Order: sequence, then structure tokens, then C-alpha cells
Amino acid sequence: MLRLVLLIILFLASLLTLFKAPAYYLWLLAIMVTEFSWIFISTTGLILASGFWVNQYKTAGNIIGILALLLFFSPIIRAYSVAGHIKKEMQTALGSGKPLIFPGQREPFSFGRLFQKALVLPSRSVTYIHYPDTTLNLDFYPAQTGGKRPCVVVIHGGSWSSGDSKQLPELNSYLSSIGYHVASVNYRLAPKYNAPDAIEDTRNALKYLKAHADSLNIDTNNFVLLGRSAGAQIALLAAYTLPHTGIKAVIEFYGPADMVWGYSVPANPLVMNSRLVMERYLGGSYKAVPQAYAASSPIEFVNQQTVPTLIIHGGNDVLVAYEHSTRLNARLKQNNIKHYWLKLPWATHGFDYNLNGPGGQLSTYAVETFLRKVAP
Repeated sequence: MLRLVLLIILFLASLLTLFKAPAYYLWLLAIMVTEFSWIFISTTGLILASGFWVNQYKTAGNIIGILALLLFFSPIIRAYSVAGHIKKEMQTALGSGKPLIFPGQREPFSFGRLFQKALVLPSRSVTYIHYPDTTLNLDFYPAQTGGKRPCVVVIHGGSWSSGDSKQLPELNSYLSSIGYHVASVNYRLAPKYNAPDAIEDTRNALKYLKAHADSLNIDTNNFVLLGRSAGAQIALLAAYTLPHTGIKAVIEFYGPADMVWGYSVPANPLVMNSRLVMERYLGGSYKAVPQAYAASSPIEFVNQQTVPTLIIHGGNDVLVAYEHSTRLNARLKQNNIKHYWLKLPWATHGFDYNLNGPGGQLSTYAVETFLRKVAP
């Protein structure tokens, strides 16, 4: 009986590879199920193997267990499917007749890499701005190659009210190892600070990096902004509205690109009170401050001079709707802006927590290829 119960629980968990998580803690489980799927595959396999010594409910358990096993494998299978056409798609979207420089030392997705531990390199924390009431730091990861190099400015997520520059250092370290400086910045958080303070912080971070470019070996004509979630909204808006700052492109992971639409269609309240999150950041409801929502919507600022954009979003995102990326993609197309949208149908919000998971591997491959194109 215990075997059957365990297999039923695993089967229910495996459904998160297909369906959106209906509650906050199930969203956290969905990240584990889809990006650490080998753990669940191994667990399910071991319990299934125990059927040789169990007679009660053996057949029912086997059927349920095999279904769970297939679903746990599905992110890996779908990752191979995405990997099979990512090169062609990126070449078509970004190449303009010139072959892209794809990462030579890695495939878009590898089963063996699922079991590897991501590299974390040391960084140096420096103060980039003093305000009358606070001081902001950034973590600098120097490029592991000599000479003047491009700099990726990373803006963390956290609903605009939490998180810091220490978030997810694995991608920062990887980009440093392949020849990019990385500056992971802190910004002023809601509700004490409201939009557009974070944009001003991004401007000041760029100003600091440019002022210290000689000592940091930064190519000031080659900045790329990269943001996740709330940080993606900041990165997009900064990239689209800060002229003459050396920003060559922007990379956004599952960011809210249309704040007006996002407020009108909130997230599942069992996962997150998205309207409250936006109100704390923008200083009120849409009815109270509609101009703040429009002014904070990156899609409103897309024009024919907009910088190239890489969009990365999971189809099962329960915090930031997939529709945000659909709308941004459409607006970029309308203005003939070079961009690529990496679609990960199984992935949920925060999938890149595991850099070597299916979504983590594919997104890292896309980021590296995009950077080689826009900031070689």
C-alpha cells in the first residue's frame, strides 16, 4: 500500500511538467520537478523496482509509476526538441546573412550536464552610488580574458521589493569565464522607493562602470543589460529609454513587459498577489496612477531605434504571464527589431535556478550566442 501511495504522490508531482502550479509552494515544487527531473526519475524508478517484492496493488502502482516516469522525462525530451532547432531559429532571427558564432565547446542541451555542478567564481563588491538616505553596491565579476571586454549588467528579480545582487551567481560566473565582465547590481526596493528609482539606479551603475572603465578593462561601447522577472522589467525599460549610455542589447528572463495589461489580468492569488506587488512598486493602483503603469511598460517605448532583444520565458510561468512575452515579441516585430524569443513550454518562473537543468542549459546557450552577436 505504501508503494502505491508514494507512486500516486509522485504522479501528482509529475503533472507539474504539463500544468501550471495552482499554489505558491507547488510553484517551488514545479521548479524542482522540471529542472531537477533526474532526481524524480531516479526516485520513481527505485520505487517501481520495489514491485518485484510487493504483490498488493502491484499492477495499479506500476501503471501510475510508469506514467509518472514518462512525465518526469518529458522536460528532457522537450529540451532535446528545442535544442534541435535553436541554431536555425537564432540564425534566422539574428543572423542577417552572416553566420552566428555558436558556442563551440557545448551543445544546446546535454543529458550528461544535468549531473554537473555549475561553476561559481569570486566577485568583488563595490559601492557605485551614495544617496542621501542609502548606498548601493554592485558585485563585479571580471572577465577571465585580458583586454577591454564588454560588460553584462545584471538586474535581480524579487517583485521589486526583495532580492539582491547575490542572486543566481552561476550565470554571472559562466559569462565571466567566457570573456565578459559582469556587474550584478542592487537597486532601491519598493515600497520605500517607487518607479522610476530603479531606472535611475541602473543609469548610475552604468555611469560608475564607465567612469572606472580603464581600471576595470570595460569596453564602454558594449554594455548589455540582463534582468530576471522584476529585474527584466527594469532592464528592458532602461535599455529602451536610456540613450547614449553604450547599451547594445538587452536580455530578459520572464519579465513583465506590459504593466497596464499585467494589472488587468493578475496572477493566481494563491501563488502571488500581483496587483499588490505592482501597486507597491508603482505607488498605487492603476486607477490611482495610470500614468505610472504606462511609463513603466517597456513595450510602450519600442521603436525603430530599439536595441536587439533576447526574450526567454517558460510556458508554465505562474508569476509573470507568458502573454507579456507574446506582446513584447509582437511589438518588436512591428518595429523590425532584431530579437529572438526562446520558448520553453515546460518551464515555470525561475527555471534558471538550476543552470544545468533543461531550461538552464538552453537559456545559457541562447544568452551566449546572443552576446557573441551583439557584443563580441
